[in-house]
Amino acid sequence: MNVVLIGYRGTGKSTVGKIVAARLGRTLVSTDAEIVKRAGHGIPEIVAQHGWEYFRDLESQVCRDLSGGEGLVIDTGGGAILRAENVERLKHHGSVFWLTASVDTIMKRIGRDTQRPSLTGTKSFVDEVQDVLRDRTPKYEAAADHVISTDGRSVVQIADEILARL
Repeated sequence: MNVVLIGYRGTGKSTVGKIVAARLGRTLVSTDAEIVKRAGHGIPEIVAQHGWEYFRDLESQVCRDLSGGEGLVIDTGGGAILRAENVERLKHHGSVFWLTASVDTIMKRIGRDTQRPSLTGTKSFVDEVQDVLRDRTPKYEAAADHVISTDGRSVVQIADEILARL
């Protein structure tokens, strides 16, 4: 069975995924890193040149390919849950953990990150985070087998909780 981490940007998926994978002796796979490898460009360049729909198509291909794997820790991009087929594929051989964080926590963690292109293109960063979280929360809830808040917790504490729930 795979361990699948979902959640908005900055909730700790990548960092926690490294710890979980190391403790379980498993391979960590980032869907975003796989997309970058396949496209030969960073995410901002992919989105600027081809748009979000193209990026989501690549993401769906990666989710399909990873869903056949066994014993992986999969760190998904924040929008992987936007397509039902991605969720179905990832849940097929995986236990899905939704890592949550407040808008304030997310802002502190990723406020200066230039490798994350705008999801809306027109709103302030705070407004974008609030609006996107509002839209995506029902999808995260529907996809999750487990929900773990990351606010005020260390990555080790979060990893420990994931491992305890497995």
